[in-house]
Amino acid sequence: MGTENAKQVLKRFPVTGMSCAGCAANIERTLKNQSGVFQASVNFADKTAQVEYDPDSISPEKLCELVQGVGYGMIVEDSREAKEMVKKMEEDNYEQLRKRTIWAAVFTVPLVILGMFFMDAPGAKIAMWALATPMLAWFGRDFFINAWKQARVGAANMDTLVALSTGIAYVFSVFNTLYPQFWTSRGLTAHVYFEAAGVIITFILLGKLLEERAKAKTSSALKSLMSLKPKMLTLIDQEGLTKEIPISEVKVGNVILVKPGEKIPVDGHVLEGNSYVDESLLSGEPVPVLKEKNSKVWAGSLNQKGSLQFAAEKVGSETMLSQIIQRVQEAQGSKAPVQKLADRIAGIFVPAVMLIAIITFFAWWIWGGPNGLNMGILAMVTVLVIACPCALGLATPTAIMVGIGKGATEGILIKDAASLELANKIDILVLDKTGTITKGEPQVTEVVWEKGIDEDYWQQVFYSLEMRSEHPLAEAIVHHFKKSKAQQELDNVESISGKGIQAMHKGKMVLTGNHSYIQENKLELSEYLSEKTVKWNDSANTLVYFANLEKVLGVATISDPIKEGSKDAIQELKQMGIAVHLLSGDKEESVAVVASQVGITDYQSAMLPSGKEDFISKLQSEGKIVAMAGDGINDSQALARANVSIAMGKGSDIAKEVAQLTLISNDLDKIPAAIRLSRKTVATIRQNLFWAFVYNLIGIPIAAGLLYPINGFMLNPMIAGAAMAMSSVSVVSNSLRLKWAV
Repeated sequence: MGTENAKQVLKRFPVTGMSCAGCAANIERTLKNQSGVFQASVNFADKTAQVEYDPDSISPEKLCELVQGVGYGMIVEDSREAKEMVKKMEEDNYEQLRKRTIWAAVFTVPLVILGMFFMDAPGAKIAMWALATPMLAWFGRDFFINAWKQARVGAANMDTLVALSTGIAYVFSVFNTLYPQFWTSRGLTAHVYFEAAGVIITFILLGKLLEERAKAKTSSALKSLMSLKPKMLTLIDQEGLTKEIPISEVKVGNVILVKPGEKIPVDGHVLEGNSYVDESLLSGEPVPVLKEKNSKVWAGSLNQKGSLQFAAEKVGSETMLSQIIQRVQEAQGSKAPVQKLADRIAGIFVPAVMLIAIITFFAWWIWGGPNGLNMGILAMVTVLVIACPCALGLATPTAIMVGIGKGATEGILIKDAASLELANKIDILVLDKTGTITKGEPQVTEVVWEKGIDEDYWQQVFYSLEMRSEHPLAEAIVHHFKKSKAQQELDNVESISGKGIQAMHKGKMVLTGNHSYIQENKLELSEYLSEKTVKWNDSANTLVYFANLEKVLGVATISDPIKEGSKDAIQELKQMGIAVHLLSGDKEESVAVVASQVGITDYQSAMLPSGKEDFISKLQSEGKIVAMAGDGINDSQALARANVSIAMGKGSDIAKEVAQLTLISNDLDKIPAAIRLSRKTVATIRQNLFWAFVYNLIGIPIAAGLLYPINGFMLNPMIAGAAMAMSSVSVVSNSLRLKWAV
């Protein structure tokens, strides 16, 4: 619930005390119903609440009170100490769970042996009672404590089912041990179920232990990213001396030394030194990147052999690594549309199971014959044990966490779970040309000189002239000739807008520019240069002419080269059944050439930003799910209109802001990888939900005794406990298979 024109703050808070999906649904419902809260999403898998709220209407402390009011805890402090406290708390809880599971197993072995082989031995029931009591009262105490907390606020969760089932079995067994004559006087046997109560506790503890271990692996990608942050760095002060300081103390402008084998602590640009840097955990690209003066370096990348001195540009939460971690956390905490049904079921699951258990008990008691009461209690306990909302609650978030984490390690940032799910349905991918298919960096592909001239000398003049030009294409020519370094003296340098640049060299005019500028100066190409350049005109390259007032001395051809892998990526998309369209604001010839080179048959040229948006709208009106990939400000309209928007990593900030998927490495081959990841994640979610639903749909009726009238089969509560524990573990394990996707 929210108010108009209110501030919106999105924060994630660790939540304590959750034991099942019903808990998550209860907390989420409580938060959503609070005034000042726009949206809330509680993730049972990573035990966090992601809340979007108005800080002027409600404080984090008030949110914490609300969560405490329904029997749970929430950590609202955002300091480093608080985060370390949460981590320590999780480690302590896991260690306690491990110890309780081990001790419960130790007590279970003699309890099962007595129950199976020595049930009628003298004192056997007393011994079983003695063994079962600490199992419930100590090893399984959290089930009863949490169930009581829920009962106090009129709620129920997984702990309620476990506490009821084991508690009923235990109390019934104690009564039969102390007052066996109540049954024997009626010609019936005084059965005890101490071993069932004890084994159920052990199996569920074991299941929780395995589940926690598996859930920890679902966030391993995020932990890998977090581990990239070094805690200390080497600062070079104004006197040139070095000292170690905590990363939290570094400021923008500080000069930092990174030695071979060290991680780069913050974003910046190199001042001195050169080295190869491994950026694979940020970009997904395994090849180290050469860093030299003025090169950008990113926090979390690994310096290899050389030392680097660089100036800090972005620190703390502003670094690209911190932004990635924040986006991944937010995405992992979001919910996919497919989860809505599971959430609704989880919210009513426990009360429904309790009702089924009560009906089962009375049905057996009324129609079960002389032993109906015994059978009713046994069936009721089994129903309570086998029911598992955890599998339903874990089905979607675990797959989302692994899928989004896997994407991050591959250089694919996914905005939220809905985007990941929707990418599975893409019919058409619309691509921009410049910076998406092509590199977006004009390069000289070839230079041809007139026969019989001193090429080295005139190259220096050409280089010197372009050095003084501000035209974007001049940079490509300067870069091409930069190895020569030598410059010639020029005077009276003058830029001719839209045409070129001219200057005086040793008293004679030299000029460089486009074809119309050459014609304006009544200069014609020699037969030799004409033959060489005719194929370039056909290829829609840009030609830059260099001349003096006597003749054209040389011609350079400039093109925006296609990225390596673009053609293969487009072919792969086609094989996946996705149609590919190319939209560009460039001229017809250039777009046609690029389209033919990468195998695209559907393309549009000379398109304005609004035209791209209209084109996507037209495709959507035909019922298509359209994805758009672009990198520029001019693409932002179309990106916002598309069902799934994809920003190339080196593109504009506004494109990244609009996009649902961002490719850090700027490579087109990441798009089919992202779609494959989406398809596999959605398939995994469907598998998880299917088995979670089927498990409960089949398990609960069998536990109630549905097969007994047919073949005399009654499910043992101990087997039900094992099945319930393993259902959650199997769902998480299935999600973990996504780690090997893409």
